[in-house]
Amino acid sequence: MKIKRFFAADMKQAIRMVREDIGPDAVILSNKKVRGGIEIIASLEYEEVLEQKEEAFVEREATMAASSKHDIDDSTALAMTIEERAAMYAAREEAAVVPTAAVEPKLEVEVPVLQARTERKSAPVEIEWSPDPALSGMQEEIQRLRGMVENQLTGLAWGEMGRSQPQRTELIRRLTGMGLQIDLVRELVDHVASISDVDQAWRQLLLLLAKTLPVSSDDDFLDHGGVVALVGSTGVGKTTTIAKLAARYALRHGSKNVAMVTTDSYRIGAHEQLRTYGQILSVPVHVASDADSLKKVLKSLSSKKLVLIDTAGMSQRDIRLSEQFATLQGGSALVQIYLVLSATAQKAVVRETVKAYQGVDLDGCIVTKIDESASLGGVMSAAIQSNMPLAYVTDGQRVPEDIHPARAHTLVKRAVEFQRAHDDMIDDEELALAYGGKLVHAHAR
Repeated sequence: MKIKRFFAADMKQAIRMVREDIGPDAVILSNKKVRGGIEIIASLEYEEVLEQKEEAFVEREATMAASSKHDIDDSTALAMTIEERAAMYAAREEAAVVPTAAVEPKLEVEVPVLQARTERKSAPVEIEWSPDPALSGMQEEIQRLRGMVENQLTGLAWGEMGRSQPQRTELIRRLTGMGLQIDLVRELVDHVASISDVDQAWRQLLLLLAKTLPVSSDDDFLDHGGVVALVGSTGVGKTTTIAKLAARYALRHGSKNVAMVTTDSYRIGAHEQLRTYGQILSVPVHVASDADSLKKVLKSLSSKKLVLIDTAGMSQRDIRLSEQFATLQGGSALVQIYLVLSATAQKAVVRETVKAYQGVDLDGCIVTKIDESASLGGVMSAAIQSNMPLAYVTDGQRVPEDIHPARAHTLVKRAVEFQRAHDDMIDDEELALAYGGKLVHAHAR
């Protein structure tokens, strides 16, 4: 008896291999799933196999009649010729494309084995693939080598630009030292590419930056009054800023014309902190826990020229942000909303915060803790890229002295002072990776 073992990705391909190698009269003795596909054992001696299996079939026939109709006679099934098995799979595929409603069960199959097979649901063959450890290691090594090559190319690109365009390199270094975003730095430097003198180009850059930085058109929005809400992350100084704004307005127009409202029902002691400021300033403080109560409170304060709303501090990833938005927008359509950003926050955090509050129609931004920061580039970049006007800046804890209307030239001047004070902290390798990488990718495109 000629017996051979075949391996293939699926049953159809395996049957094709058996037919080509042994012939159409081949007999499949066994088949099983193995890693990578299907294993089939086949033989050429069809009659001999039937004789060997006949006794086993007769012995099991009685047991099959008492058991489920869907049981399969393995011995007979395994003894099917390759032509029969191929015909069976072809029939399955043909039946798969015919709509169920069009199929009429008119044929009665007399062969028990084929009847059992038609009753049984054909399940798709599931092949389990496992990653080759050698291949995985090779991929990791390729990625590591690629990273090394890219780092070397970026360093070379940055070094080449330093030799061929020393003025551009120096301007990029200074703007980066101010903490500005990479893409914004490149746009600004492109505007002064025609100026050969680095100092003259630097002065033009600062003027362009001040012109680009959006600030509130009003000298002081407090003069107009209205309903103003401050939103932002925890710890950015919203409550203290509310107190500064209230004190500033009370000094000009009297404490009877201003009121404060808090919607912070999450933080322990939040109400008490604002009430303390209210007692010092002789300004009433009210509490609103939801949109309905806020609407009622604002209606009761309609005689006040200025109402300042202190909201709960929330992370930019907090799922309750949408509730806060709904509360403010449901309280009154006339609420002016200002986002409070800390100058001490990382650039990535500032960007993420601004993005999180895009669902609110912001009227502007207030930058706090400038006195504690080493850079203003993060908040300046966010304001420019989102076109969000800066209204106020705070630079201390004193109430109300340490709050000022935002002035573009003043902010740029202060940013340059920070840059000069921390010029020795600029990482040239980080610059090379950031800007050299941009150059490499630009040439690659």
